[in-house]
Amino acid sequence: MIKTGLKGRKSVTVTDENTAAKLRSGMLPVFATPALTALMENTCADSVQAELDEGCGTVGISISCKHLSPSPVGSVITCESELIEVDRRRLVFSVTAEDDFGPIGEGIHERFIIDNRKFMEKVEAKEAMLREKRGE
Repeated sequence: MIKTGLKGRKSVTVTDENTAAKLRSGMLPVFATPALTALMENTCADSVQAELDEGCGTVGISISCKHLSPSPVGSVITCESELIEVDRRRLVFSVTAEDDFGPIGEGIHERFIIDNRKFMEKVEAKEAMLREKRGE
């Protein structure tokens, strides 16, 4: 059973590949907000994965974050998460990020525990409908 208090931590280095200019979320060579939100989601997901039943996973259902400060290429971004609420299969995390100079982001992220097989059955049904719609 998953309980509140679980923590996660991940770090990435800002490279040309995760800048706003490369991801087209802006024009500048700084850590992109989409890269920040992806890091936050990944940190939360990884923090609980080992606690899940076999065949289960989590999917993100919402994220609310603030990108507070720019980070140049070469900076190391460290993200920390804490599971603050468990409501049946819904998990709520508090998440923060900092670079070499201090805080750069904060937010709340929600994930939902899923049965991977059942989830993929839904995806496969949609794929079949798409193929049918396209006449394949």
